[in-house]
Amino acid sequence: MENIFYLRLKALTHESGKSFNQIERELGYTRNALANYKNGGVPSGIRLMELANYFKVLPDYLIGKVPFENVENIENTFVSLTNKQKIEMYLLCQKWILSRIKED
Repeated sequence: MENIFYLRLKALTHESGKSFNQIERELGYTRNALANYKNGGVPSGIRLMELANYFKVLPDYLIGKVPFENVENIENTFVSLTNKQKIEMYLLCQKWILSRIKED
């Protein structure tokens, strides 16, 4: 089964209009280095940062920790919400902040 890292890497590669082999050459990786992630492998921290920089995305996006590619998308997402959804988001954020203050 393909992991989230590989799925996002494959999608970004497709969006770039390049092949894995082209990207591997540009980054100085061995042949099939990127395809080897298909079966669940995870990149080293250095490689994760290199790929995030190459595609101009957050490393957390590549490994599935956040659903958005970059910080600008957070604002775009918020703007696209309905007023009701914005209020719900505000209340969730307020609750989260209050819980953090209580912990200190």
